Amino acid sequence: MLDTLPLLNRLDFPPIRRRALETLQVNLTYQCNQRCLHCHVNAGPTRTEAMSDAVIADLYQVLDAHSVKTLDLTGGAPEMHPRFRDIVRHARAEGIEVIDRCNLTILSEPGYEYLAEFLAENKVQVSASLPCYSRDNVDQQRGDGVFERSIQGLLQLNRLGYGKPDSGLELNLVYNPQGPSLPPPQAALQADYKAHLQEDFGIVFSQLFTITNQPIARFGSTLASRGQFNDYMQLLRDNFSAANLPGLMCRNTISVDWRGHLYDCDFNQMLDLDMPIIAKDRPHLRQLATQTLEGLPIATRDHCFACTAGQGSSCGGVIS
Repeated sequence: MLDTLPLLNRLDFPPIRRRALETLQVNLTYQCNQRCLHCHVNAGPTRTEAMSDAVIADLYQVLDAHSVKTLDLTGGAPEMHPRFRDIVRHARAEGIEVIDRCNLTILSEPGYEYLAEFLAENKVQVSASLPCYSRDNVDQQRGDGVFERSIQGLLQLNRLGYGKPDSGLELNLVYNPQGPSLPPPQAALQADYKAHLQEDFGIVFSQLFTITNQPIARFGSTLASRGQFNDYMQLLRDNFSAANLPGLMCRNTISVDWRGHLYDCDFNQMLDLDMPIIAKDRPHLRQLATQTLEGLPIATRDHCFACTAGQGSSCGGVIS
């Protein structure tokens, strides 16, 4: 896989600073039962990296020390971490909202038959990747048979109440473009998703989040190998909107890798760009328990234009 960090060193992105910490986005493992073309984590079935018990103890200390509102669990497939359930229970007991970044097919993997009911019992918000409501498009991006298993996963969640009004069980879908283009308007695409999934399968969900593909890791490497990297970066720059800067998720979110190291966002984690704060060596959860972050600078490179292009992009969908 080609390294895209050397292509992202222009440093012409506007300087931005942190607000109060609200969300910890924790990458529990790079192991995944899928291997998707757009994956900025380069996750897959052969990856073995996973958070240790010692780092999980550090995580609990941070959750107890800070007024964290949301614990956002991601991977890989975060559910494949052997202590996934322990972490969810700890956070929920502290009154912290938990988001599970679920690929849906994990719900039908052998050994994970319990998972959907566990998520519902603990009122975990499910944010599920479904890059299209078309079988061919999904299977092309995520692998043969993924669409059918994703649909079955959504139906299973619906049966438990997910996505239904007044259930208290939020089910959000995530859309990524298949190639080097910006996502279409989120509201219109959400209406299309709701209509097609309801008509074809009887599926309901809460919201659709559109996310711009980042020119890093597997997707960035693919662009570079096809000679499309520079054109894609120019597209992102040409569509830069300063109105999106106040709403960037990195301003109130910290990304934590499986080793406990800290980053300003999940994308910086994949580029190995440390937070420019709080420690002489690599910043770690151990330092975060006693630190205040407001006003500190955020590490940026040209990939940040992906979050500010057009309608903006975050793990919660559009910004503007």
